[in-house]
Amino acid sequence: MMVRILLTVVFCQSILWAQQKKEVSPFQTKISGLQKFSGFVDFYWEEKEGKIWFEISRFDEEFLYMTSLPQGVGSNDIGLDRGQISNIRIVKFQRIGSKILLIQPNYDYRAMTDNPLEKQAVKESFAESVLWGFTLTAEENGKYLVDATSFLMNDAHDVSGSLKATKQGNYRVDAARSAVYMPRTKSFLDNAEFEVLLTFSGEAEGDWIRQVTPTPNSVTVHEHHSFIRLPDNKYQPRAFDPRSGYIWIEYKDFGTPIDQPLIKRYLTRHRLEKKNPLEASSEAIKPIVYYVDNGAPEPIRSALVEGASWWNQAFEAAGYKNAFQVKILPDSADPMDVRYNVIQWAHRATRGWSYGNPILDPRTGEIIKGHVTLGSQRVRQDYLIACGLLAPFEDGKPVSERMQQMALARIRQLSAHEIGHTIGLQHNFAASLSNRASVMDYPYPLVTVNDAGELDMSTAYGIGIGEWDKITIQYGYGQFSKAEEKKELNKVIQSALTKGIRYISDDDARAAGGAHPFAHLWDNGSDASDELLRLLKIRQKALDQFSEKNIPMGEPMATLEEALVPVYLFHRYQTEAVVKIVGGADYSFALRGDGQVIWEPVSGKEQTKALSVLLQTIRAQTLFLPDRIVRLIPPRPIGFGRHRELFSSRNGLVFDPLSAVESAADHAVGLLLHSQRASRLVEFHSRRAESPGLETIIDSLVSNTWKVNYKDGGLAEVQRTINHIALTHIMKLSVHEKASSGARAIAWAKLEELKSWIAGKIKSESDYAQKAFFELSLSQIQTFQGQPKDFKWKEIEKMPPGAPIGMDD
Repeated sequence: MMVRILLTVVFCQSILWAQQKKEVSPFQTKISGLQKFSGFVDFYWEEKEGKIWFEISRFDEEFLYMTSLPQGVGSNDIGLDRGQISNIRIVKFQRIGSKILLIQPNYDYRAMTDNPLEKQAVKESFAESVLWGFTLTAEENGKYLVDATSFLMNDAHDVSGSLKATKQGNYRVDAARSAVYMPRTKSFLDNAEFEVLLTFSGEAEGDWIRQVTPTPNSVTVHEHHSFIRLPDNKYQPRAFDPRSGYIWIEYKDFGTPIDQPLIKRYLTRHRLEKKNPLEASSEAIKPIVYYVDNGAPEPIRSALVEGASWWNQAFEAAGYKNAFQVKILPDSADPMDVRYNVIQWAHRATRGWSYGNPILDPRTGEIIKGHVTLGSQRVRQDYLIACGLLAPFEDGKPVSERMQQMALARIRQLSAHEIGHTIGLQHNFAASLSNRASVMDYPYPLVTVNDAGELDMSTAYGIGIGEWDKITIQYGYGQFSKAEEKKELNKVIQSALTKGIRYISDDDARAAGGAHPFAHLWDNGSDASDELLRLLKIRQKALDQFSEKNIPMGEPMATLEEALVPVYLFHRYQTEAVVKIVGGADYSFALRGDGQVIWEPVSGKEQTKALSVLLQTIRAQTLFLPDRIVRLIPPRPIGFGRHRELFSSRNGLVFDPLSAVESAADHAVGLLLHSQRASRLVEFHSRRAESPGLETIIDSLVSNTWKVNYKDGGLAEVQRTINHIALTHIMKLSVHEKASSGARAIAWAKLEELKSWIAGKIKSESDYAQKAFFELSLSQIQTFQGQPKDFKWKEIEKMPPGAPIGMDD
């Protein structure tokens, strides 16, 4: 009997266990034993297979999807840096049968209306983008499980594309050598972070990739995916004004009445509100806090904190107390976490640009996170410039702290500058016109001569926030009543106009074809021509004292060339500023009725002055390097090979001073005879006789090059080098496809005149080298005129890279 009872119990338990086992869902079976991460997106880690599984429960709910590069390649030329952000997109999950799609709606076209049919019409008129398709593996109670591993392991940052575009080789992801990187894969309340280690295999073709990878055929980086909760709908967008100095978002609103602009534009900015809106000065409900990378070394780290903290001056002026704060990033914090605005310290094999990227809500322009990347070698470039100018290494004497102080001053300014972008601001390249009115300009070191006749760098870079920066923060972050906002914002702009503070941004300031006479990169002073004359004197003084004291004791003498390059080219950026006056046009981002200058050509007097000063930069005496300096620089010793920061050499291993001459002359003349500038000169002169015409410019160029005759052998050879550059650019302009027909015609006529002049000089020239140069040049012109399209141009040596100063923004 007892045996029968026991058998019955066992049988019943077996049935119960079987029923329980049968009731376990496929969903639970699949996640059994997996590590779960809960947060904004719940996901599971399957360590045995190296897989990430998404648990998706919310469909048609939009969020932000961002990709980035937490561990980069380390080459500024390739452009794949640590901390680099690529795509920021609004996305949503949508289920269709067994597929779950990651869809990017099209927010470039909207209908901001309460009419759902209007919204639907716009939605159906423009394409969306499906970024990925997941296959449903299991579901339970509204939760859906998908394998996200392939999605995460794809080259979302397009590293392979960057390598191909920079001609480094054709690479592809090697799955066998790639994996999910769990130490930086996590989920928080408002964001989920996923990181993968990706290995790209291929045949290395470029020198840049060989420079920065231990095995160039195998390039391993980290790519990061962020899913971020979108902000609530309480943020109030602020209308964009082109005079305000802000970055903006824009979209076409098809719900707009026909009498209003179709395109809507709004500022990008952080959400910042006063605790007490009625008070002139109040604490913020939620301050803006930036964190400095704890991997930055001292004293640089302290300089970064100090420079970043300058922005609090602007927010105080806008009516906030301690609303902008700067702290050191805690060891436990991840710089990729959306909760942290970060200033990240990035290393590269060469010097390179720094940049600030705002991560924002594309719907409204609200900045969710600021992310700054600073290149570590910028501070070394400033130090090198200081060494070149000061020749500070006296035998037996301690080295002055002046070079380090100058370099740190630049880092403070750079920290403030890049943060400016992440709080919404554009560059203001006209700020140097008004006594360093903005940290959003590119500053050139202001070097002066003190009472003792020594070069002085104590005021090389500005300290603190600028007057324009306070105005822009007031415009973007000042708190006004809704009824008065438009009126008060206009007052802010008018205050800048009343003070004479100009605002001109990026495209308008570039030297190649640029026309604005006051907006320049890396310039100083209110008068560009006067400043160039002053800089040429500073440059000459630095060259006069250039010696072995420009490098530390024990360094190879050949490394003097590193110090010589920034000194010899010290005037390069002020040259760019001056050349823009020639054929220049003063203008503003004027609105109807605001009283600003709309546009007008630069006066003939100012253009003539600029041309005169510019031509001094290509005088043989200016570009000639004396034998005293040339003989200090021997061929490079073993272990110290040539690199791109040096002048090129046609002399083999021996330093080539004529290459330096050629590159500097090409820079100035190439800008002067740029096709767009030449076309403007012709057009302006046709309307205003007082504006110099292109023929006047070319005549002046020829008179100050070809028609200058030196008997001294060294100066004569320098002059011939400069003459060759002038001839080359006249020839190129005469057939330039993008130059106006008038500009081409004048250049061709002036080339014919120069040919006749050279032919006449050959017969009477007694100097063998000069006569040979004339004969070669005449032959080149004749060959070119016969078959311009087939003419083979002699390669011109280019200057070593220079921008950005403080190194490349």
